[in-house]
Amino acid sequence: MRSSSITPLLALAFAITAHAASPKAAPLPVMKENPYYTVTPYVLPEEIKLEASGLAVLPDGKLAVSVRKGEVWILEHPEADPKNAKAVGYKLFASGLHEPLGLLWHDGALITVQRTEVTRLRDTDGDGVADEYTTVAKGWGVSGNYHEYAYGPVPDKDGNLWLTLNASMGNAVKMPGFRETDKPWRGWGMVVTPQGKLEPMCAGLRSPCGIGANAEGDVFCTDQQGNWWSTNPLVHLRKGVFFGHADSVPDMERLTSPVKPVGKLPQEITIPEAMKVVPGYVPPAVWFPYVKVGQSPTGFTCDLTGGKFGPFQKQLFVGEFVLSGVNRVFLEKVDGEYQGAAFRFVDGLQSAALSLAFLPDGSLLVGESNRGWNSQGTRSFGLERIQWKGKMPFEVEKMEAQPDGFLLTFTDTVDAQTAAEVKSYEMTSYTYLYHQKYGGDEVQTAPVKITSAVVENDGKVVRLKCEGLRAGFVHELHLPGVKSAAGTALVRPEAYYTLNRIPKGK
Repeated sequence: MRSSSITPLLALAFAITAHAASPKAAPLPVMKENPYYTVTPYVLPEEIKLEASGLAVLPDGKLAVSVRKGEVWILEHPEADPKNAKAVGYKLFASGLHEPLGLLWHDGALITVQRTEVTRLRDTDGDGVADEYTTVAKGWGVSGNYHEYAYGPVPDKDGNLWLTLNASMGNAVKMPGFRETDKPWRGWGMVVTPQGKLEPMCAGLRSPCGIGANAEGDVFCTDQQGNWWSTNPLVHLRKGVFFGHADSVPDMERLTSPVKPVGKLPQEITIPEAMKVVPGYVPPAVWFPYVKVGQSPTGFTCDLTGGKFGPFQKQLFVGEFVLSGVNRVFLEKVDGEYQGAAFRFVDGLQSAALSLAFLPDGSLLVGESNRGWNSQGTRSFGLERIQWKGKMPFEVEKMEAQPDGFLLTFTDTVDAQTAAEVKSYEMTSYTYLYHQKYGGDEVQTAPVKITSAVVENDGKVVRLKCEGLRAGFVHELHLPGVKSAAGTALVRPEAYYTLNRIPKGK
């Protein structure tokens, strides 16, 4: 279903729902439980429609949840048995908000991004209910178009609060005296400075519904397949860059724009070509190959639990809407720019994943809502808790780029024989088209020849030497033959590395 076919009845549909399957999309992945993690739904009080659009853990361990319809609820004891609603305790903290799509505890208060402003919510009299709603910042354009969502906020290491703005996607609602120039910064990443000033930072976003930071405090967002996006990306937000979507181009002419005008955008070129010829264009740090690693990446969070959630410290866990799951992303820097690998992690949630956060005990919470689109999960909304069972899974923990291949780090010791056999691995590479059309197939697909596999160090590292690496291409790796020293197969025997840059050296 393309965004142009959305009916008036779906005028409030969630922004991430404007998707069309690629003509040659891969078959849906078979849902497979992750045996090393438990998934437990929260049993919610009947009066709460918890379309959880944002999660924020408070200093006292309570959990604040923003709801798409305009409320904020407090879970008094989120680490209690999720099946016991009375033990968890649910209390309404704020209401009357306009589609709050994100939540943050910051400087002693909750902050959310509504459709038209950044708002601070405070309980000044200590009764557990917000009695002060303060505008922190505003100033972006809103016309009434259903797609004009706003997401955030997320703090960076410099004290700024980041938010992202949906492109309008379609004609503005016609109002007396309205001009397109009255609707600035759609499809932009913005910051609110520590002094409270709203500033544009980067352009070229479409529907950037997931926004968060890595362990280093750098801010990223997910975006959605559609026009100008052949598949779903994870991009590194920073000042002065252009990610490719055309709706933001007119605002580059504004005096306060930090992005230089790009001129007329080319059509039907590949991403590697766009990296060379489109002024200011920066490719995604990671591509999520369509269907293979989901169809709609959403909110995400960084694992800073210190090992309480398993062997994936400082990696990103990314919600997936259509396939109702969570995926995992490993990032590294090559030549000063982020790139990395995507992995599937958990499938088969009860509803579409929308927002994620870790509790102090190391469990991962997933806020859910199916509003506006279908997902493999059948519930309309909910909250689920994912916990590590404590037993080490056998997974590819990291996939790092090398000048002549990749370095694989496993979570457990590999079987030296199977891991050293070239036939245990299969790799192809492909890229995407940069064009105005809705979505796109993998193009220029070619095999990557693996010439050697060397087991190193303590048996947890394998160095793959490859021929045919290509910068600007996704390198898809399958490991059907690799076993652990105990003889077990990989939980997820595939990885998808976005090789924007090949490291220099030997």
